[in-house]
Amino acid sequence: MNRHRFKSRIRGIKKKTLVMILEASKENHPKEFSAVLRAKDGIITEIMLLPGTISGNRHAIMQLHMLPVDFSVVGTIHSHPSPNFNWSRQDLHFFQKFGGIHIITCYPYDEGSWRAYDLYGNVVELEVVH
Repeated sequence: MNRHRFKSRIRGIKKKTLVMILEASKENHPKEFSAVLRAKDGIITEIMLLPGTISGNRHAIMQLHMLPVDFSVVGTIHSHPSPNFNWSRQDLHFFQKFGGIHIITCYPYDEGSWRAYDLYGNVVELEVVH
């Protein structure tokens, strides 16, 4: 599959999914929260927690070998316990290995505390849909 197709394929996120992501990020604070994103018809609709995920104050390690074969998985979400949602070198390295869309949330985990990126680290504008 052409990796560039992810960018145009995902165009939004359900508001209830975004709220759940922000709440899970806040609940896990000060540790990082991580999960994979699932989408239907170009809209991110769910997150999936992977068994064995390790969360720390400066990292979240997902056990991708625990991911079932699921063609609705389009990328990842993880939180930063600081007020910075910019990707790190390690984040970008991970983006390029898995999925086409990646969301980073940051403290204080409100509706303005997140950003979506493509696998190259470019900002992707996602419409929040009801």
